Amino acid sequence: MAEELKIDFPGGSKSRVNRAGDNVRARNQTSEDLKVIEEWRAAHRPVLNTFQAILRNRTKQTNITVAQRHKRKRTIFDKLDRLPRMLLSRMDDIAGCRLIFENVTQLSTFRTDFHKARFKHKRCNEANKYDYIQSPKPTGYRGIHDVYEYNVNSEVGKPLAGLYLEIQYRTLVQHAWATAVEVIGFIAESQPKFRQGDDRYECAMALASEILARAYENAKGPFPDLPDAEVVTKFLELDKALGLLNTLRALNAADKAVTEQRNAILIFSGLRELEVKSFRDAKDALRACSN
Repeated sequence: MAEELKIDFPGGSKSRVNRAGDNVRARNQTSEDLKVIEEWRAAHRPVLNTFQAILRNRTKQTNITVAQRHKRKRTIFDKLDRLPRMLLSRMDDIAGCRLIFENVTQLSTFRTDFHKARFKHKRCNEANKYDYIQSPKPTGYRGIHDVYEYNVNSEVGKPLAGLYLEIQYRTLVQHAWATAVEVIGFIAESQPKFRQGDDRYECAMALASEILARAYENAKGPFPDLPDAEVVTKFLELDKALGLLNTLRALNAADKAVTEQRNAILIFSGLRELEVKSFRDAKDALRACSN
């Protein structure tokens, strides 16, 4: 009788991946631990490609945008620090696909139909578990997530069985807000997305989410009980102190300059004002940075 084919979990085993994650969290990781994590992380790439192909096929001839994201190693390590009880092998957003819709109705219709799709990949969550449209996060995040467990019959794919992929569903309005939060996290040295740093940014963006939900989607955000006028007043008070709107407007205006002139430097003053300096070549830009 032919010897049975042994199929290993990426990184060796789930327990080995978890041990490597624990060692990273404790800051005593070895080169072998890092190798295990990278092998496990890299194994999510074909999972990501599979789901991206499925989603792109199902969104043909629509105005739905499909994007993908493969979590970087540094981001994985940051999440291990933020969530001290999480087992690395259970981290379900290493591979992620994002769908962006014109409105909530289109989002809900597509997601309901996708839940009926006939494939072996298993959705791991109840339909409402990660519904942050009905129940927005305190940060103001709105959208819906589903987590799928990869499963195929092919010999090539069997070693990947049990890996997870996250699908994010957002409207254009929800995605614009989430993108602004990412930008603020970069320029303000605070992370409202993760409730870290100056909590004024978190509060301002949560209020902004409330305003967008009410103004564009006839919905409520993280402050459902606040009157409209109070939501706007609180946001404007914080914006006056932080200069969020001016910064985002300046970034939007700078986009054209940066696109047309590759050698550009973005300079933020202490007042959160943005200046864009363009240069003829990279050497001039580098000299300006060193001065």
